[in-house]
Amino acid sequence: MKKNFLITSVSGIIITALVVAGCKNTGQNNDKGSQPPVPKVDSNNATLLKINNQIFSIPSPIQTALLIKKSGYPYNRQILNSADNYTKYDTKYKRALNLGMYGADLGYISLYDQTQDALLYLASIEKLATDIGLSDMFNPTLVKRFQQNQGKQDSLLSMVSEAFTRSDAYFKDAKQPDISSLVLVGGWVESLYFAVQASNNAQANQKDIIRRIAEQKISLQNLVKMLQPYNNRPEYAQLIKDLSGLSDIFDNVEFVYNYVPPTVDVKNKVTSINSTSEVKMESAILKSISDKIVAIRNQIAG
Repeated sequence: MKKNFLITSVSGIIITALVVAGCKNTGQNNDKGSQPPVPKVDSNNATLLKINNQIFSIPSPIQTALLIKKSGYPYNRQILNSADNYTKYDTKYKRALNLGMYGADLGYISLYDQTQDALLYLASIEKLATDIGLSDMFNPTLVKRFQQNQGKQDSLLSMVSEAFTRSDAYFKDAKQPDISSLVLVGGWVESLYFAVQASNNAQANQKDIIRRIAEQKISLQNLVKMLQPYNNRPEYAQLIKDLSGLSDIFDNVEFVYNYVPPTVDVKNKVTSINSTSEVKMESAILKSISDKIVAIRNQIAG
């Protein structure tokens, strides 16, 4: 499998999930000629993050949501964390985790063009973001722009680019890598939860979904490593313990590498990598992963 890698920050990744869902056009200029170039979105892309001077590779929630939709999995409101639950999150720890979770929810909702649900989740995100200190990024103006630009997808990624810059600056200035990490974990957990739900649906292309689940083996190891500096805090310690238990199950997932010599185009100075890898994961292991992520996800959602 060929992958492209985008180097950015953890805050940008998470706000990407939120703003991809919430903004389908900048709402500021409808002249397409004045819009920044829109890059291609690929559900197979991974993302390299730099946190506490360490590099991690984590797929963003929007990438997994794209893959789920492409697989043929129908929209299912029941798998979302209820938009009303935001009132239960009374600590910064819970708010950060569920901000990430709601971001994944909103990304999923928006990809299926569920406008009314999207507005509900955007409102809940606004409230959590305000409590965490991100009110400048999620405010009534954003909601208004969202309402005015439903169905206009040509400028979606231009808004994402804007969100990268603004969110990255906030977290760097605030020096809160712990909060950034929690938002990332919340989005990752919810995305994996979506994937295991889709893997049990007969309408979905289960092969691609199961491979995406298996690929989370390394991502999960990165998440646990990312949280380790905060292991002396009780809530973080329990989260690390839960994710480590899930990682133990993932240890039973195997990748078989099939080497194929690369193809070299001398004239154009291009080398194509032809090697492939395949996943070995027994159905019992998939079920164990599913059961564990459901338990972790429900614990976070409360």
